Amino acid sequence: PLRARAGGARARSPPLPPPAAPRVRRSARVRAGARDDTDVEELPAGAAEAGATDGAQSTELLLWVGGAALFGAGIFAVQGADPAAEFFAGYVLEQALSVDNLFVFILVFSYFKVPPAAQEVALKYGIVGAAVLRGVFVLAGAAVLERFEGALGVFALILIYSSYKLLTEEEDEDESLEDNALVKLCSKYIDTVPEFDGTKFFTTLSDGARAATPLLLATAVIELSDVVFAVDSIPAVFGVTRDPFIVYTSNIFAILSLRALFSFVQGALAELRYLQPAVAVVLGFIGAKMLADLAGYHIDTTTSLAVVAGLVGTGAGASLLLPEEDDEA
Repeated sequence: PLRARAGGARARSPPLPPPAAPRVRRSARVRAGARDDTDVEELPAGAAEAGATDGAQSTELLLWVGGAALFGAGIFAVQGADPAAEFFAGYVLEQALSVDNLFVFILVFSYFKVPPAAQEVALKYGIVGAAVLRGVFVLAGAAVLERFEGALGVFALILIYSSYKLLTEEEDEDESLEDNALVKLCSKYIDTVPEFDGTKFFTTLSDGARAATPLLLATAVIELSDVVFAVDSIPAVFGVTRDPFIVYTSNIFAILSLRALFSFVQGALAELRYLQPAVAVVLGFIGAKMLADLAGYHIDTTTSLAVVAGLVGTGAGASLLLPEEDDEA
C-alpha cells in the first residue's frame, strides 16, 4: 500500500528514502498491486513510542489480551463451550493476521518519515477506521452467506489463494513503495505539502490557503490497506464461525490491541520470520475446512482452535528459538 507527490507550492513531498535502521521483513499480504517483498528499513529506535514507556505499552497490551480472555469466558458462561471456542479461535487467527497490519504501519511511517507524535494520531484513526470497516464487512459477509451458501466456497478459494501466495512468493524483489497501487491511488487524489505540521492533517500556507500534510496521506494509505487485509481476514473468521457477533468481536479485540502491540513488538517484527509461513498454513487450513463443510464433512471448533493456536504458536516460537543468521543479502 502507499505514497504521494507533485510540483508547485502544494507539491506532494518527493519520495524520501527511509532512514538506515534495523530491517523489517514485510509480509506478502501487505502488497496490493506492487510485488514488494524487499526488506524495509524500520524507523529509528523509539520513533513509535510517542512518549509512552515500554512498561506502559506492555501493560496496555496485557490489558487488551486479558480483556479478550474475559470476554471469551463471558461467552462461555452465557452461550456455552462451542461459541467460546469459536471466539478464541477467531481471536487467535485475527491477532496473527493483524501482525501484517503492523508491517504496513512500519512501512508507511518509515516511507513518509512520520514523526512520533503524528504516528499516534495515524494509529488512532487507523484503528477506529478499521473497527468501522470490519463491522461493515462482517454484516455484508453474513448477509451474503445467509442468502447464498455457495459464497462459502468463494471465501475458501480466496483463503487458499492467499495461502499459496504467502508460501510461494519470493522475498528479494526490489520494488519501491512508490510503485504500489494504493500509493498511486492516494497520490492521485491527495496533494500534500512536503512538511508535517505537528499532528495536523491540514496546514495553513503563507498565502492563507489550506493544504493537506503528509500525515493525511499516510493515514489514508493505512485506512485503505485495511480494506485489502479484510479480503482474507473476514472470510477466515467466517471459516471458524457463522455467528456475526463472534466474527466481529474477535476482530475488534485483535484490532484494539494493535497500538500497544505496535509499540511493544516493533523491534521484534524482523525476527518473526516463521510467523508468515505459519499464517499461510492457517489460511490454507481454514479454506480447506470451509470446502469440507460444503462437502458435508464438519471439523469441530475445538479441533480448529487447536490447529490455529498450535500453528501460530509454533511459528512464533520457532522464530524466537531459531533466529535468522545476521548476514546481509
